[in-house]
Amino acid sequence: MKDICQGDIVKIGGFGNKLFVVTSKNAFIKATGFLHVCPVLSDVAAGPIHIKVRGKKNVEGVVICEQVKLIDPVARGINRVDRLSYDDVMNISDVIQGIFEYD
Repeated sequence: MKDICQGDIVKIGGFGNKLFVVTSKNAFIKATGFLHVCPVLSDVAAGPIHIKVRGKKNVEGVVICEQVKLIDPVARGINRVDRLSYDDVMNISDVIQGIFEYD
Protein backbone atom coordinates (compact mmCIF):
# COMPACT_ATOMS: atom_id res chain seq x y z
CA MET A 1 0.00 0.00 0.00
CA LYS A 2 1.19 3.48 -0.77
CA ASP A 3 1.82 5.82 2.13
CA ILE A 4 -1.75 7.03 2.47
CA CYS A 5 -2.36 9.31 5.45
CA GLN A 6 -5.20 11.05 7.22
CA GLY A 7 -6.20 14.10 5.19
CA ASP A 8 -5.24 12.68 1.80
CA ILE A 9 -7.75 13.15 -1.00
CA VAL A 10 -7.83 9.91 -3.00
CA LYS A 11 -9.48 8.16 -5.92
CA ILE A 12 -10.53 4.57 -5.23
CA GLY A 13 -10.78 1.87 -7.88
CA GLY A 14 -14.33 0.92 -8.74
CA PHE A 15 -15.71 4.38 -7.95
CA GLY A 16 -14.82 6.10 -11.24
CA ASN A 17 -13.61 9.67 -10.80
CA LYS A 18 -15.22 10.13 -7.38
CA LEU A 19 -12.99 11.59 -4.68
CA PHE A 20 -12.73 10.61 -1.02
CA VAL A 21 -10.86 12.05 1.95
CA VAL A 22 -9.06 9.69 4.34
CA THR A 23 -10.41 10.30 7.85
CA SER A 24 -8.73 7.48 9.82
CA LYS A 25 -5.97 8.32 12.26
CA ASN A 26 -2.55 7.34 10.95
CA ALA A 27 -2.09 4.95 13.90
CA PHE A 28 -5.30 3.11 12.88
CA ILE A 29 -4.13 2.87 9.27
CA LYS A 30 -0.73 1.53 10.34
CA ALA A 31 -2.22 -1.01 12.79
CA THR A 32 -5.00 -2.37 10.55
CA GLY A 33 -4.11 -1.54 6.96
CA PHE A 34 -7.67 -0.24 6.47
CA LEU A 35 -8.90 3.29 5.78
CA HIS A 36 -12.01 5.20 6.78
CA VAL A 37 -12.99 7.59 4.00
CA CYS A 38 -15.73 10.12 3.32
CA PRO A 39 -16.87 11.20 -0.14
CA VAL A 40 -15.90 14.61 -1.51
CA LEU A 41 -18.63 15.97 -3.77
CA SER A 42 -18.79 19.11 -5.88
CA ASP A 43 -22.57 19.42 -6.25
CA VAL A 44 -23.56 19.64 -2.56
CA ALA A 45 -23.93 22.75 -0.43
CA ALA A 46 -21.75 23.13 2.66
CA GLY A 47 -23.49 22.80 6.03
CA PRO A 48 -22.98 21.60 9.61
CA ILE A 49 -21.95 18.08 8.58
CA HIS A 50 -20.90 18.91 5.01
CA ILE A 51 -17.49 20.61 5.16
CA LYS A 52 -16.19 22.66 2.22
CA VAL A 53 -12.50 21.97 1.58
CA ARG A 54 -9.72 22.91 -0.80
CA GLY A 55 -6.63 20.74 -1.11
CA LYS A 56 -3.07 22.02 -1.39
CA LYS A 57 -3.24 21.37 -5.16
CA ASN A 58 -6.61 23.19 -5.35
CA VAL A 59 -8.90 20.15 -5.50
CA GLU A 60 -12.21 21.49 -4.15
CA GLY A 61 -15.39 19.92 -2.86
CA VAL A 62 -17.62 19.27 0.11
CA VAL A 63 -16.83 16.38 2.47
CA ILE A 64 -19.96 14.42 3.36
CA CYS A 65 -19.04 13.52 6.95
CA GLU A 66 -22.02 11.25 7.69
CA GLN A 67 -21.03 8.87 4.87
CA VAL A 68 -17.99 7.23 6.52
CA LYS A 69 -16.85 4.08 4.69
CA LEU A 70 -14.22 1.49 5.66
CA ILE A 71 -12.13 0.24 2.75
CA ASP A 72 -9.24 -2.14 2.19
CA PRO A 73 -6.82 -0.17 -0.01
CA VAL A 74 -5.00 -3.37 -1.01
CA ALA A 75 -8.19 -4.84 -2.49
CA ARG A 76 -8.91 -1.64 -4.45
CA GLY A 77 -6.65 0.60 -6.48
CA ILE A 78 -6.07 3.84 -4.62
CA ASN A 79 -4.34 6.99 -5.82
CA ARG A 80 -3.61 10.15 -3.87
CA VAL A 81 -4.61 13.28 -5.81
CA ASP A 82 -4.26 15.98 -3.15
CA ARG A 83 -3.89 16.65 0.56
CA LEU A 84 -5.93 18.75 3.01
CA SER A 85 -4.57 21.24 5.51
CA TYR A 86 -4.40 20.20 9.15
CA ASP A 87 -7.22 22.67 9.96
CA ASP A 88 -9.53 20.93 7.48
CA VAL A 89 -8.60 17.52 8.92
CA MET A 90 -9.44 18.76 12.43
CA ASN A 91 -12.81 20.20 11.30
CA ILE A 92 -13.79 16.96 9.56
CA SER A 93 -12.67 14.84 12.53
CA ASP A 94 -14.64 17.04 14.94
CA VAL A 95 -17.81 16.64 12.87
CA ILE A 96 -17.44 12.86 12.62
CA GLN A 97 -16.77 12.57 16.35
CA GLY A 98 -19.79 14.79 17.06
CA ILE A 99 -22.06 12.46 15.10
CA PHE A 100 -21.20 9.57 17.43
CA GLU A 101 -21.05 11.35 20.79
CA TYR A 102 -23.63 10.63 23.44
CA ASP A 103 -26.46 13.02 24.39
